[in-house]
Amino acid sequence: MLSHIVMSLFRSILIKLKLADLSAERTPITVLILDDDERRHRWFIKRFNGDDIDIAANVDDAKEFLAERSYDAIFLDHDLLPHHYETNDHDDYAQTGYEVARWLNENPKLQRAATIVVHTRNADAAIRMVQLLRGSGRTVEYCAFPMLDLKIKNYWKR
Repeated sequence: MLSHIVMSLFRSILIKLKLADLSAERTPITVLILDDDERRHRWFIKRFNGDDIDIAANVDDAKEFLAERSYDAIFLDHDLLPHHYETNDHDDYAQTGYEVARWLNENPKLQRAATIVVHTRNADAAIRMVQLLRGSGRTVEYCAFPMLDLKIKNYWKR
């Protein structure tokens, strides 16, 4: 009993001196990544180590995951084919992350609780995706890929 009181007192002192570690482990989350770059796949796996991650490299796989599972976090890239990197002036938007955003917008009951982050370097396309998804009442924001590490650390701290 006395040792418990001493340990409790010691912990209180550490807290007052701001020396105690007050962080708590979070429970694992479910994450969907839509990105065509395998280097980014490894990057995301490292950031979400210990979480349940699904990775889709194309629109059809992303739709399949989204229809079958529930996610806490969804990361959407826009440009999924090499020619998308060069310009937004192409006619195959059905093969971009915008198509997934459009599909989610048409299926409003799916993934309502998920936090969606559009992480493309293509800011113009990202804004269109964010506006579409926000229009359906979803929690979504744009974060350019170079800033994504900080966003993940702030949202889903380990």
